[in-house]
Amino acid sequence: MNNTGGGESGVLSRRSFCRGALAGALGIGLGGGLAFGGGGEVKLYKNLGPGHIGVRANQRESLAYAVKYGFDSITPSAGEFERASDAQIQDWLGVMKGKGIRYGAGGLPVEYRRSEEQFKNGLEGLPRQAGVLQKLGVTRVATWITPGHRELTYLGNFELHKRRLREAAKILKDHEIRLGLEFVGPRTSRSRSRYPFICTQAGMMELVGAIGTGNVGLLLDSWHWYTSHGTVEELLELKCEDVVHVHVNDAPSGIEVDKQVDSRRRLPVTTGVIDMKGFVNALVKVGYDGPVECEPFDRELSSGDDEAAVKKTAEALERLWGLIAV
Repeated sequence: MNNTGGGESGVLSRRSFCRGALAGALGIGLGGGLAFGGGGEVKLYKNLGPGHIGVRANQRESLAYAVKYGFDSITPSAGEFERASDAQIQDWLGVMKGKGIRYGAGGLPVEYRRSEEQFKNGLEGLPRQAGVLQKLGVTRVATWITPGHRELTYLGNFELHKRRLREAAKILKDHEIRLGLEFVGPRTSRSRSRYPFICTQAGMMELVGAIGTGNVGLLLDSWHWYTSHGTVEELLELKCEDVVHVHVNDAPSGIEVDKQVDSRRRLPVTTGVIDMKGFVNALVKVGYDGPVECEPFDRELSSGDDEAAVKKTAEALERLWGLIAV
Protein backbone atom coordinates (compact mmCIF):
# COMPACT_ATOMS: atom_id res chain seq x y z
CA MET A 1 0.00 0.00 0.00
CA ASN A 2 1.64 3.08 -0.60
CA ASN A 3 2.33 6.59 -0.04
CA THR A 4 5.15 7.66 2.10
CA GLY A 5 6.01 11.29 1.85
CA GLY A 6 5.99 10.65 -1.88
CA GLY A 7 4.35 7.26 -2.35
CA GLU A 8 1.75 7.12 -5.11
CA SER A 9 2.49 10.61 -6.39
CA GLY A 10 -0.64 12.62 -7.15
CA VAL A 11 -2.86 9.56 -6.86
CA LEU A 12 -5.08 7.94 -4.26
CA SER A 13 -2.69 6.05 -1.97
CA ARG A 14 -3.70 3.46 0.61
CA ARG A 15 -3.06 5.99 3.36
CA SER A 16 -5.21 8.58 1.62
CA PHE A 17 -7.76 5.90 0.81
CA CYS A 18 -8.01 4.98 4.48
CA ARG A 19 -7.36 8.35 6.06
CA GLY A 20 -6.34 11.24 3.84
CA ALA A 21 -3.14 12.03 1.98
CA LEU A 22 -0.08 13.66 3.48
CA ALA A 23 1.45 16.30 1.27
CA GLY A 24 5.15 17.18 0.88
CA ALA A 25 6.70 20.50 -0.07
CA LEU A 26 9.56 20.94 -2.53
CA GLY A 27 13.03 21.07 -1.06
CA ILE A 28 16.28 20.10 -2.71
CA GLY A 29 19.02 18.91 -0.43
CA LEU A 30 20.12 15.42 1.11
CA GLY A 31 20.22 10.82 0.63
CA GLY A 32 22.31 7.11 -1.09
CA GLY A 33 23.16 4.33 1.24
CA LEU A 34 24.94 1.11 1.82
CA ALA A 35 22.96 -2.08 2.28
CA PHE A 36 23.34 -3.91 5.57
CA GLY A 37 25.96 -6.56 5.06
CA GLY A 38 26.33 -10.00 6.61
CA GLY A 39 29.14 -11.71 4.77
CA GLY A 40 27.64 -10.36 1.57
CA GLU A 41 24.44 -12.34 2.16
CA VAL A 42 22.09 -9.68 3.55
CA LYS A 43 21.25 -7.25 0.77
CA LEU A 44 17.96 -5.72 1.95
CA TYR A 45 18.10 -2.23 3.43
CA LYS A 46 16.13 0.02 5.77
CA ASN A 47 13.86 2.57 4.11
CA LEU A 48 12.20 5.57 5.72
CA GLY A 49 8.70 6.21 4.37
CA PRO A 50 7.51 9.17 6.46
CA GLY A 51 3.88 9.09 5.32
CA HIS A 52 3.45 5.52 6.47
CA ILE A 53 4.22 6.52 10.05
CA GLY A 54 2.20 9.75 9.96
CA VAL A 55 5.20 12.06 9.57
CA ARG A 56 4.99 15.09 7.30
CA ALA A 57 8.40 15.51 5.72
CA ASN A 58 9.69 16.75 2.39
CA GLN A 59 12.74 15.18 0.78
CA ARG A 60 15.26 17.36 2.62
CA GLU A 61 13.61 16.62 5.96
CA SER A 62 13.33 12.91 5.15
CA LEU A 63 17.01 12.78 4.37
CA ALA A 64 17.92 14.50 7.62
CA TYR A 65 15.81 11.99 9.58
CA ALA A 66 17.35 9.08 7.68
CA VAL A 67 20.90 10.21 8.42
CA LYS A 68 20.18 10.85 12.10
CA TYR A 69 18.38 7.58 12.78
CA GLY A 70 20.31 5.12 10.66
CA PHE A 71 18.09 4.46 7.64
CA ASP A 72 19.70 3.49 4.35
CA SER A 73 17.14 5.02 1.98
CA ILE A 74 14.12 7.29 1.73
CA THR A 75 10.94 7.13 -0.31
CA PRO A 76 11.08 9.35 -3.42
CA SER A 77 8.66 12.19 -4.01
CA ALA A 78 8.78 12.79 -7.74
CA GLY A 79 6.36 15.71 -7.44
CA GLU A 80 9.00 17.72 -5.63
CA PHE A 81 11.25 17.54 -8.67
CA GLU A 82 8.83 18.03 -11.56
CA ARG A 83 10.05 21.58 -12.15
CA ALA A 84 13.65 20.97 -11.17
CA SER A 85 16.38 21.21 -13.80
CA ASP A 86 18.68 18.32 -14.53
CA ALA A 87 21.45 20.24 -12.80
CA GLN A 88 19.34 20.68 -9.65
CA ILE A 89 18.50 16.99 -9.62
CA GLN A 90 22.16 16.08 -9.98
CA ASP A 91 23.05 18.44 -7.14
CA TRP A 92 20.43 16.77 -4.96
CA LEU A 93 21.68 13.30 -5.83
CA GLY A 94 25.20 14.40 -5.01
CA VAL A 95 24.06 15.44 -1.54
CA MET A 96 22.27 12.12 -1.10
CA LYS A 97 25.37 10.20 -2.12
CA GLY A 98 27.49 12.24 0.24
CA LYS A 99 25.16 11.39 3.10
CA GLY A 100 25.11 7.68 2.24
CA ILE A 101 21.38 7.54 1.52
CA ARG A 102 19.74 6.04 -1.55
CA TYR A 103 16.15 5.94 -2.81
CA GLY A 104 13.71 3.19 -1.99
CA ALA A 105 10.48 2.45 -3.85
CA GLY A 106 8.01 5.08 -5.01
CA GLY A 107 4.30 4.72 -5.67
CA LEU A 108 2.58 4.06 -8.97
CA PRO A 109 1.21 7.48 -10.05
CA VAL A 110 -1.74 6.10 -12.03
CA GLU A 111 -5.33 5.67 -10.83
CA TYR A 112 -6.15 2.25 -12.26
CA ARG A 113 -8.84 1.24 -9.76
CA ARG A 114 -11.62 3.50 -10.99
CA SER A 115 -13.04 4.59 -14.35
CA GLU A 116 -11.41 4.04 -17.72
CA GLU A 117 -11.22 7.79 -18.21
CA GLN A 118 -9.33 8.27 -14.95
CA PHE A 119 -6.98 5.46 -15.88
CA LYS A 120 -6.26 6.88 -19.34
CA ASN A 121 -5.67 10.36 -17.91
CA GLY A 122 -3.20 8.95 -15.41
CA LEU A 123 -1.47 6.85 -18.03
CA GLU A 124 -0.90 9.93 -20.19
CA GLY A 125 1.16 11.52 -17.47
CA LEU A 126 3.11 8.39 -16.56
CA PRO A 127 5.96 8.81 -19.08
CA ARG A 128 6.75 12.26 -17.70
CA GLN A 129 6.55 11.10 -14.06
CA ALA A 130 8.54 7.96 -14.77
CA GLY A 131 11.12 10.14 -16.48
CA VAL A 132 11.56 12.17 -13.30
CA LEU A 133 11.90 9.00 -11.24
CA GLN A 134 14.49 7.68 -13.67
CA LYS A 135 16.52 10.88 -13.37
CA LEU A 136 16.42 10.42 -9.60
CA GLY A 137 17.74 6.89 -9.98
CA VAL A 138 14.53 5.26 -8.74
CA THR A 139 14.17 1.72 -10.06
CA ARG A 140 11.13 0.49 -8.09
CA VAL A 141 7.54 1.60 -7.66
CA ALA A 142 4.69 -0.29 -6.03
CA THR A 143 0.94 -0.30 -5.48
CA TRP A 144 -1.74 -2.28 -3.65
CA ILE A 145 -4.57 -4.29 -5.16
CA THR A 146 -8.07 -4.02 -3.69
CA PRO A 147 -9.14 -7.54 -2.58
CA GLY A 148 -12.62 -7.38 -4.09
CA HIS A 149 -15.09 -5.54 -6.28
CA ARG A 150 -18.74 -4.60 -6.02
CA GLU A 151 -19.55 -5.38 -9.64
CA LEU A 152 -16.78 -7.36 -11.33
CA THR A 153 -16.37 -11.09 -10.82
CA TYR A 154 -12.92 -12.47 -10.09
CA LEU A 155 -12.24 -13.21 -13.75
CA GLY A 156 -13.52 -9.84 -14.95
CA ASN A 157 -11.46 -8.03 -12.33
CA PHE A 158 -8.40 -10.10 -13.19
CA GLU A 159 -8.65 -9.17 -16.86
CA LEU A 160 -9.10 -5.49 -15.99
CA HIS A 161 -6.03 -5.44 -13.78
CA LYS A 162 -3.98 -7.42 -16.27
CA ARG A 163 -4.74 -5.00 -19.08
CA ARG A 164 -4.33 -1.76 -17.15
CA LEU A 165 -1.27 -2.74 -15.18
CA ARG A 166 0.39 -4.17 -18.28
CA GLU A 167 0.01 -0.79 -20.00
CA ALA A 168 1.54 0.97 -17.00
CA ALA A 169 4.30 -1.64 -16.63
CA LYS A 170 5.37 -1.23 -20.25
CA ILE A 171 5.89 2.50 -19.74
CA LEU A 172 7.79 1.88 -16.52
CA LYS A 173 9.97 -0.68 -18.29
CA ASP A 174 10.94 1.95 -20.85
CA HIS A 175 12.36 3.89 -17.89
CA GLU A 176 14.04 0.87 -16.24
CA ILE A 177 11.55 0.80 -13.37
CA ARG A 178 10.04 -2.31 -11.80
CA LEU A 179 6.47 -2.50 -10.45
CA GLY A 180 5.53 -4.28 -7.21
CA LEU A 181 1.95 -5.44 -6.58
CA GLU A 182 0.68 -5.94 -3.04
CA PHE A 183 -2.08 -8.35 -2.11
CA VAL A 184 -4.36 -7.39 0.79
CA GLY A 185 -4.81 -10.31 3.17
CA PRO A 186 -7.34 -9.64 5.94
CA ARG A 187 -10.64 -11.50 5.74
CA THR A 188 -12.26 -8.35 7.15
CA SER A 189 -11.11 -6.43 4.05
CA ARG A 190 -12.28 -9.07 1.59
CA SER A 191 -15.71 -9.28 3.18
CA ARG A 192 -16.58 -5.71 2.18
CA SER A 193 -16.95 -6.61 -1.49
CA ARG A 194 -19.55 -8.73 -3.24
CA TYR A 195 -16.88 -10.40 -5.38
CA PRO A 196 -13.60 -11.32 -3.66
CA PHE A 197 -10.33 -10.81 -5.52
CA ILE A 198 -6.63 -11.64 -5.09
CA CYS A 199 -5.62 -11.86 -1.44
CA THR A 200 -2.64 -14.26 -1.38
CA GLN A 201 0.93 -14.52 -2.61
CA ALA A 202 0.05 -17.31 -5.05
CA GLY A 203 -2.87 -15.35 -6.49
CA MET A 204 -0.76 -12.24 -7.01
CA MET A 205 1.99 -14.23 -8.70
CA GLU A 206 -0.62 -15.46 -11.17
CA LEU A 207 -1.45 -11.85 -12.03
CA VAL A 208 2.26 -11.01 -12.30
CA GLY A 209 2.70 -13.86 -14.75
CA ALA A 210 -0.34 -12.82 -16.78
CA ILE A 211 0.93 -9.24 -17.10
CA GLY A 212 4.07 -10.74 -18.54
CA THR A 213 6.23 -7.64 -19.06
CA GLY A 214 9.17 -8.98 -17.06
CA ASN A 215 9.41 -6.00 -14.72
CA VAL A 216 6.49 -6.80 -12.38
CA GLY A 217 6.71 -8.61 -9.05
CA LEU A 218 5.43 -8.47 -5.49
CA LEU A 219 5.20 -5.86 -2.81
CA LEU A 220 5.36 -8.22 0.17
CA ASP A 221 3.90 -7.05 3.47
CA SER A 222 4.35 -9.15 6.61
CA TRP A 223 0.88 -8.06 7.75
CA HIS A 224 -0.83 -9.30 4.60
CA TRP A 225 1.33 -12.43 4.56
CA TYR A 226 0.13 -13.20 8.10
CA THR A 227 -3.54 -12.35 7.56
CA SER A 228 -3.63 -14.38 4.33
CA HIS A 229 -2.36 -17.38 6.30
CA GLY A 230 0.90 -17.30 4.36
CA THR A 231 3.80 -19.58 5.29
CA VAL A 232 7.58 -19.35 5.32
CA GLU A 233 7.62 -22.23 2.86
CA GLU A 234 5.64 -20.13 0.38
CA LEU A 235 8.09 -17.25 0.75
CA LEU A 236 10.98 -19.56 0.04
CA GLU A 237 9.40 -20.47 -3.30
CA LEU A 238 10.12 -16.92 -4.51
CA LYS A 239 13.20 -15.70 -6.33
CA CYS A 240 14.92 -12.37 -5.76
CA GLU A 241 13.43 -10.91 -8.94
CA ASP A 242 9.91 -11.81 -7.74
CA VAL A 243 10.07 -9.26 -4.90
CA VAL A 244 10.14 -5.54 -5.70
CA HIS A 245 9.38 -3.97 -2.32
CA VAL A 246 8.73 -5.02 1.30
CA HIS A 247 6.61 -3.62 4.14
CA VAL A 248 7.03 -4.91 7.69
CA ASN A 249 4.47 -4.72 10.46
CA ASP A 250 3.30 -6.63 13.50
CA ALA A 251 -0.31 -7.27 14.54
CA PRO A 252 -2.22 -6.35 17.70
CA SER A 253 -2.29 -9.16 20.25
CA GLY A 254 -5.45 -10.86 21.48
CA ILE A 255 -7.24 -10.76 18.09
CA GLU A 256 -7.84 -13.84 15.95
CA VAL A 257 -6.09 -13.70 12.59
CA ASP A 258 -9.34 -13.64 10.61
CA LYS A 259 -10.66 -10.77 12.74
CA GLN A 260 -7.63 -8.51 12.30
CA VAL A 261 -8.49 -5.12 10.74
CA ASP A 262 -6.15 -3.64 8.11
CA SER A 263 -5.96 -0.15 9.60
CA ARG A 264 -4.87 -1.37 13.05
CA ARG A 265 -1.34 -2.66 13.07
CA ARG A 266 1.85 -2.31 15.07
CA LEU A 267 5.50 -1.67 14.32
CA PRO A 268 7.43 -4.88 13.55
CA VAL A 269 8.76 -7.00 16.41
CA THR A 270 6.47 -5.25 18.88
CA THR A 271 3.80 -7.76 19.89
CA GLY A 272 5.31 -10.99 18.58
CA VAL A 273 2.06 -12.00 16.88
CA ILE A 274 3.62 -12.21 13.39
CA ASP A 275 6.58 -14.51 12.79
CA MET A 276 8.93 -11.71 11.79
CA LYS A 277 11.99 -13.92 12.22
CA GLY A 278 10.67 -16.42 9.69
CA PHE A 279 9.57 -13.63 7.35
CA VAL A 280 12.81 -11.64 7.24
CA ASN A 281 15.08 -14.67 7.09
CA ALA A 282 13.10 -16.06 4.18
CA LEU A 283 13.69 -12.75 2.36
CA VAL A 284 17.41 -12.98 3.08
CA LYS A 285 17.52 -16.58 1.90
CA VAL A 286 15.88 -15.80 -1.47
CA GLY A 287 18.36 -12.95 -1.91
CA TYR A 288 15.98 -9.98 -1.71
CA ASP A 289 18.05 -6.87 -2.35
CA GLY A 290 15.58 -4.02 -1.95
CA PRO A 291 14.07 -1.62 0.59
CA VAL A 292 12.24 -2.66 3.75
CA GLU A 293 9.96 -0.12 5.40
CA CYS A 294 7.36 0.06 8.14
CA GLU A 295 3.68 0.73 7.46
CA PRO A 296 2.00 0.22 10.83
CA PHE A 297 -1.12 2.43 10.54
CA ASP A 298 -0.60 3.00 14.26
CA ARG A 299 -2.69 5.94 15.47
CA GLU A 300 -0.66 6.40 18.62
CA LEU A 301 2.54 6.57 16.58
CA SER A 302 1.18 8.88 13.88
CA SER A 303 -0.53 11.27 16.28
CA GLY A 304 2.57 11.99 18.29
CA ASP A 305 5.78 13.91 17.71
CA ASP A 306 7.27 13.41 14.24
CA GLU A 307 10.83 12.84 15.38
CA ALA A 308 9.71 10.42 18.07
CA ALA A 309 7.82 8.44 15.43
CA VAL A 310 10.91 8.22 13.23
CA LYS A 311 13.02 7.13 16.20
CA LYS A 312 10.56 4.39 17.22
CA THR A 313 10.42 3.18 13.62
CA ALA A 314 14.20 3.01 13.42
CA GLU A 315 14.30 1.05 16.67
CA ALA A 316 11.70 -1.39 15.33
CA LEU A 317 13.79 -2.03 12.21
CA GLU A 318 16.86 -2.55 14.41
CA ARG A 319 14.93 -5.24 16.30
CA LEU A 320 13.97 -6.82 13.00
CA TRP A 321 17.58 -6.81 11.76
CA GLY A 322 18.53 -8.44 15.05
CA LEU A 323 16.45 -11.47 14.05
CA ILE A 324 18.47 -12.10 10.89
CA ALA A 325 20.52 -15.26 11.18
CA VAL A 326 23.72 -14.92 9.12
